[in-house]
Amino acid sequence: MASPKNSINRRQFLQISSGSAAAMLLPQISCGAEEGARYREFTFPTELPVILESHRPNILWVSCEDISPDLGCYGDSYAVSPNIDALAAQGVRYTNAYAHAGVCAPVRSGIITGMYPTTIGTHHMRCKGVPPAYVKCFSEYLRAAGYYCTNNVKTDYQFDPPLTAWDESSRKAHWRNRAKGQPFFAVFNFTISHESKIRDRSKGMLQRLASLQPHEKHDPVKAVLPPYYPDTPAVRKDWAQYYDIITLMDKQVADILKQLEDDGLADNTIVWFWGDHGRGLPRGKRWIYDSGIHIPLIIKVPEKLRKLAMPRESDALKPGTVNDDLVAFIDFAPTMLSLAGVKIPDHIQGRAFLGRQKAEPREYIFAARDRMDEAYDLIRAVRDKRYKYIRNYMPHLTRGQDIEYMNQMPTMQEMRRLNAAGKLRGPQMQYFHETKPVEELYDTAGDPHEVKNLADDPEYKDVLERMRKAHIKWVKETRDIGRIPEPEFDEMKRPGGQWQKTATPRFAPARTAGEKKHIAITCATEGASIAYRIGKNSGWKLYTKPVPLETGRVLSAKACRIGFKDSDEVRFKLGDSQTRIARPKAPSHWRDKLDKTDLLKRLRRIKKLDHKGEKAIPKYFEALADEYASVRYWAVVGLRNNCKGFSDVERAKVSLKRMLKDPAPVVRVAAAHAMCDWGQEKEALPVLVEALKCDTDKARLYAVIALKKIGAKARPASPRIKSALKDSDNYVQRVTRAVLGQLENK
Repeated sequence: MASPKNSINRRQFLQISSGSAAAMLLPQISCGAEEGARYREFTFPTELPVILESHRPNILWVSCEDISPDLGCYGDSYAVSPNIDALAAQGVRYTNAYAHAGVCAPVRSGIITGMYPTTIGTHHMRCKGVPPAYVKCFSEYLRAAGYYCTNNVKTDYQFDPPLTAWDESSRKAHWRNRAKGQPFFAVFNFTISHESKIRDRSKGMLQRLASLQPHEKHDPVKAVLPPYYPDTPAVRKDWAQYYDIITLMDKQVADILKQLEDDGLADNTIVWFWGDHGRGLPRGKRWIYDSGIHIPLIIKVPEKLRKLAMPRESDALKPGTVNDDLVAFIDFAPTMLSLAGVKIPDHIQGRAFLGRQKAEPREYIFAARDRMDEAYDLIRAVRDKRYKYIRNYMPHLTRGQDIEYMNQMPTMQEMRRLNAAGKLRGPQMQYFHETKPVEELYDTAGDPHEVKNLADDPEYKDVLERMRKAHIKWVKETRDIGRIPEPEFDEMKRPGGQWQKTATPRFAPARTAGEKKHIAITCATEGASIAYRIGKNSGWKLYTKPVPLETGRVLSAKACRIGFKDSDEVRFKLGDSQTRIARPKAPSHWRDKLDKTDLLKRLRRIKKLDHKGEKAIPKYFEALADEYASVRYWAVVGLRNNCKGFSDVERAKVSLKRMLKDPAPVVRVAAAHAMCDWGQEKEALPVLVEALKCDTDKARLYAVIALKKIGAKARPASPRIKSALKDSDNYVQRVTRAVLGQLENK
C-alpha cells in the first residue's frame, strides 16, 4: 500500500516487521543452555524502532472533546479561556490544524495509528475494524523505545485497544507511576466539553456552571451565532453553555499543567493541547465543514528542547509564535515518533511537522464523513489554506437526516421545528434541502461559515478543477474503501461475522546470563504483539526481547492483534516443556484480497456518473450485471435517483424486479426501496421486511432505513417492523423507533 508521501513494498515490510518471524516450529524444550544456543532471538513484531536521539523528552497531551478554536487566544472575544490562552502565549498556536473526520471515533482511530480510517477500514462510526497486520498504535513504538505511556482515559479507536498499547489506561493513569528517570508520554482527555454537556440541565451540571465567577459566565444575549442557526433563545442558551463548559475545561487544563510544574517536569516536557474535532452542535460535530474539523492546537516546547523539536528553525518555537502550516491529525503519530527520536515506519500516512524527521509542509488536508451513528452518508473534503472542496457521493440525501442522539440537542430541535413551520431563512435552510450538490466549493477567506457554494461559479473553475484533482489523487493513493457498502465490507473484513483469535504465545530459551536464563516469547499470528509479566501483581509489559527469568518465578504472556480477540494467557517457569506446534493457517486479510481486484477502480468509475444525471442511465443499467455487489448497489441507487421519464422508470421497474432476488442483501434492499418509491410496494415491501432478519447487522440497518424513507408505504408491515425493537444492534433499534413514530403520526 502506498501512502501519499512514501511508496512501500509491503511484502518487504512485512518480512521485516511482522509477527511471522515468530512462527517457527518449536521443538520440545527444557530450557537448557544447548537449546538456547540453537534459538534465533525474536524481536518486537513490528519494525523495531531505531533510536535517533539520545535525549528523549517527556510529552504531555492535554486533549478535550468537541470544540472548535473558540478560545480567547484564537481571537474569540466571547470566550473565557485564560489558562489555555496563557499556554498559547508560552508556545506555538497552530491556526490551520484539522481533523480528518468530524466525530471522535474515526478521528481517534487515525490519531493512534497515523493512518486514514478510509484506508484501514475504521471509517464508520462505532465499527469494529480489522486493520492490516502492520498497523500499530504508535504508543507501542514509544514503549518499545523505553517510554512510559499512559492514557487517562478515553480510547475510542474503532477497535479494542490492545493490551500492549499502554502501560496504563484508566482514570488513575499518570506519569507519576513510571520508573524513576523514565521518559513518559501521558494523555489526559477532558470530557466536560462534550456535546452532551451543552444540553445538560441536570442538577450536577447546573452546580458546576454556578461555580463560575460572574465574569466567566457567558451571556446568551451577547452570543454571536453562525448564519446557519436560527436566532432564538434556545439556540442562544446552547451557544452560551457551550462556551461555559469550555471555561470549565480551561480550569482542568490549568490543574494538569500545575501538576507538571509541581513535579519539576515543565522544563523537560513538550505539552500539546488540542480538541478532537469541531464544536458539538448541529452542522459542527459529525460534519466536515470547518465547524466540524477545524480544531485548536497549541504546542509548548521548553527552551532547552527547541533545537531537538525544530533543529533548523528553533526560533519558530519561541513563546507566542503563530504557525499557519496545514497540520492533519494523522500527522500526530509520526510527529510524536520524530520528537521521541524513533524512526517513523514507512506505512504511516501522516507526516511529521516537528523533530528531526520533519517533512515539508502540507499543501492539502483531507477529511471524510461516512456513517454517523444510524445515518449513512458518504462525503469527502479537501482543503488548502484558503479553499475547501467537498464531494458528496450521496447527493440524493438531505443533510438533515435523523440521528437520535443529535436530536436531543435543543438547537437541533429548534432547527427542525422552525423548518417544519417554514420559518427558516437564507443559510438556515441549507441543512434541510432535500438533496445536496455533487460538489461544493468555498472560499473560506471571505466565507468562513461555508454557506456560499462556488462550485458552479465560472470565476472559480480553475480552483474547482485543482481541488477536484487533489481529491481524486488522494482517493486513489490511499485506497479509500468508503464506496463499499458497509454490509459488504463487514463480510470482507470478518467473514460470517466471526472474529479471528490471536494465536497462543509460545516460550523458548534464548541465552543465559549468570543464574538467570532468558526466555523468548513467540506468536504465530502475523502482526501480533506480546504482553508479558512476571508474577501476578506486576503490570503487563510490551515484549521486545528475551526476558530474564529466575528459577521458581512464573512468566505469563498474552498476544494481541488489532481487530482480533486476544490469545489465552499462558504461563511458564523454568523446567516446563512444550510440544512441537505447527503454524496455524490464517485467512487472507481483506486488504490483501481487495488490492488484488479492480473493485475500487470500478466503484470510482460508477461514481463518476453522479455528475451526469439522466445521461448516466444506460451505464447504470449496464452495471446491474456487474460481478461485484457493491457496483450493482450503486447502479440501483443511480437508477432510483435519476430515472425521471416514464419510459426509464418502467424499464427500471422490470430490471429492478429481478434485483429483488440478488444474492447480496444490500442490493435487494436498494432495489426494494426504489420499487416502493415507484408504487411497487406490494412486491417490494416483503423484501425489506425479510431483510430485517439478515445475519449481518448493517444489512438490517440498511433495511430499516429504507423502511423509514418510504414513509406511510411501510404501514402494512408495522407488526413485523416492531419486532426490530428487540434487535441486537442499537442503531437498528433507533431507526425502528423513528419508523414506528413516523407511522403513528400519520
